[in-house]
Amino acid sequence: MGLNIKPLADRVLVEPAAAETTTASGIIIPDNAKEKPQKGTVVAVGNGKKDEPLTVKVGDTVLYGKFSGTELKFEGKDYLMMRESDILAII
Repeated sequence: MGLNIKPLADRVLVEPAAAETTTASGIIIPDNAKEKPQKGTVVAVGNGKKDEPLTVKVGDTVLYGKFSGTELKFEGKDYLMMRESDILAII
């Protein structure tokens, strides 16, 4: 069963990637020092605006600004709802 959230217009629902828990050298990062991820997976997209179709699609991995989107919790999972213009790149 799919996700029961349908973003409107040019909005996109992103599931943030998990924050890194260790550094490349193996040092464990405590919860209060973890950086919020700026990468995630698109899980739902709106229909776009008139004459402005969306570029991203469900399944795309995207980069977004540090303070982009509105955080929300749905069925126990964390998501970000943002406008497509808040997305910096598809990777």
